[in-house]
Amino acid sequence: MEFLSVCGLILFTLFVSTSLAYLLFNKQKSSYTNLPPGKMGLPFIGKSLEFINTGRKGHPEKFIHDRITKYSSQLFKTSILTQPTVVFCGPAANKFLFSNENKLIKVRGPVSTKKIFPAPKDGFVAVRKMIVNILKPEALMRYISIMDSIAQKYFESAWEGKQQVIAAPLIKTFTFCVACNVFLSIEDPQHVAKLADPFTALVSGLFSIPIDFPGTAYNGAIKASKEIRKELVAIIKQRKIDLDENKAFPTQDILSQMLSTTDENGQHVNDFEIADYILVLLVAGHETTSGVTTFVVKCLAELPHIYNQVFQEQMEIAKSKKPGELLNWDDLQKMKYSWNVACEVMRLTPQIQGSFREAISDFTFSGFFIPKGWKLYWSTHSTHKNPEYFQEPEKFDPTRFEGNGPAPYTFIPFGGGPRMCPGKEYARLKILVFIHNMIKRFSWEKLLPDEKVTVDPTPNLVKGLPIRLIPHQA
Repeated sequence: MEFLSVCGLILFTLFVSTSLAYLLFNKQKSSYTNLPPGKMGLPFIGKSLEFINTGRKGHPEKFIHDRITKYSSQLFKTSILTQPTVVFCGPAANKFLFSNENKLIKVRGPVSTKKIFPAPKDGFVAVRKMIVNILKPEALMRYISIMDSIAQKYFESAWEGKQQVIAAPLIKTFTFCVACNVFLSIEDPQHVAKLADPFTALVSGLFSIPIDFPGTAYNGAIKASKEIRKELVAIIKQRKIDLDENKAFPTQDILSQMLSTTDENGQHVNDFEIADYILVLLVAGHETTSGVTTFVVKCLAELPHIYNQVFQEQMEIAKSKKPGELLNWDDLQKMKYSWNVACEVMRLTPQIQGSFREAISDFTFSGFFIPKGWKLYWSTHSTHKNPEYFQEPEKFDPTRFEGNGPAPYTFIPFGGGPRMCPGKEYARLKILVFIHNMIKRFSWEKLLPDEKVTVDPTPNLVKGLPIRLIPHQA
């Protein structure tokens, strides 16, 4: 009874405080004129439940499309994850957001993410500049053979000799093993598992309602991030010792490069900011690339004519290799059709639904007033399935990406403009290396014809994509 009384008091306090905050916000909002059209929803929660639940039902685009239809094709206001938000829609809006970083807007997620990634965001600016250089194509070339070697060993141990597998978790294991190796030089399976175990909890709670009570997804994400960050800081401290004692070298992996690089003032970024950024990279790179790869495998099972074209492209490369010779940069440049298939998967099933920004000053866009401090959200769903930009948008057609490809700022799985995701090339290499190794060994069939897709916060197949493997005849 005492416990229930305490819980009741906490809930009552939360209700009162959020209601007061909502009233204060409404009073402030009433002083603004010419805000974008739209509704804010309930106190504190806003439209968060609808935003989250449309994804969990497998149709995250519904939240965006319903409001584009009702309010405006370019922008509307709402409240997502407890904060007033303006959703920007369409190529012109995307270009505006991507081109005005640190002028009118800044990259800033919901307040709730602060507890999950607590490092000061100002430090992230310096780290991101490092990452842009570290993840340039020319810098990534030497990792291709490492990725291919990991893939070959992984298929031998976890795929070959099996009649049936559940593909999604196996793909996640592969992408995480690659990330741990490329970012941190971690190869030991037990050490990899120690880092991997908390990731599901972190990702699941990343865009949940930010109520930090035991048992909530948000609370689980905070605990998971602390656990991972503690391990990363320990790895960083040991790596610094190894670098000083020449037991590690500055170009060994992404961590060594980050520790060996200084900002424009000659200062090294501190350990906690590096740990936070590596955590961000691991979450983004692991979750998104494994998701894209899983849906590529799904699509190749569903569309034999697409599979055949990818198979022909990949086998030409495989036949050109000497026994034991690993993939290289030139090989991956030949995988153009395979990458177009991955791009079409990202158009139809984007792993990143969108991203948050924040207005750093008052401004107007498309005739509407945007207040300082409001969140701004761009969405892949405003363009990816819009027939204005993609003819027959529900049709799977990799040829859309031939030649000049889609119009600027319409295909945005990696963002766009100056804010293009620095991990795009890394993701491309990892996805193509996996496709090459899988398709040269097998064809495959789905065991569940209509497996449900849920988005929380990235798209997942609820049963993990069970498939029957059909090895190629020698």
